[in-house]
Amino acid sequence: MLTIVLLLLSNLFMTFAWYWHLKGQGPSWPLWAIIGVSWLIALPEYCLAVPANRIGAQALGGPFTPAQLKVIQEAISVTVFIAFLMFYLKQVPTWREIAGLALILAGVAVAISGKRW
Repeated sequence: MLTIVLLLLSNLFMTFAWYWHLKGQGPSWPLWAIIGVSWLIALPEYCLAVPANRIGAQALGGPFTPAQLKVIQEAISVTVFIAFLMFYLKQVPTWREIAGLALILAGVAVAISGKRW
């Protein structure tokens, strides 16, 4: 479960680092400043994602294969992005975007089926 929590927190930082500048003051800033601020926001993402993958990896005693870790990370990433889209950018996802998320979540269910947490 710690792996999932760390990946969730990691994705909060990364989503914000990638998309914060699409609202408000961001469009008027020079690109180099946006990149610099985004790198500073993204640094904690790495500090959370690397331990999450090490803790969760079967090779190091965790329950997940590297492929399963990637699938879980992608599902969390899309879920966090949809929430970011709605609450920060104030945009409603289309039915196609929601359907895409559902397909990714179905992929996670298939990829980790049979695993004990």
